[in-house]
Amino acid sequence: MFIAGVIIGGFLSSHYLTPDPSVNISPNTVADLKAIGIANPGASYLPEEIFGKEHVWSLRSLVFLLGGGFLIGFGTRYANGCTSGHAISGLSNLQWWSFVAVIGFFIGGLTMTYFILPYLIKL
Repeated sequence: MFIAGVIIGGFLSSHYLTPDPSVNISPNTVADLKAIGIANPGASYLPEEIFGKEHVWSLRSLVFLLGGGFLIGFGTRYANGCTSGHAISGLSNLQWWSFVAVIGFFIGGLTMTYFILPYLIKL
């Protein structure tokens, strides 16, 4: 019932409760996204250059999905928990390793955003 509710709720909200599919993002972000190859940043939640029907099932996308899934699973196991678990529960309990893990998550996210993602989009 839960999974059916998630699917039905997602469908109803995306088709009937979303008045405008465009995303309001800053002009600097729009310029950065155009520089790395996204034609219409902010026109929708999912850029067509990455999530379009012809791109999702390509070998490149499948390799990225499988590689990303492996890295997420490995990182969760290696850090003994997920990002939200460390950031919410671990930090509120003042656990030292959660603090170290959250710093690592932020460094990884920034590295991905500024160094790796622009290269992957241009491939």
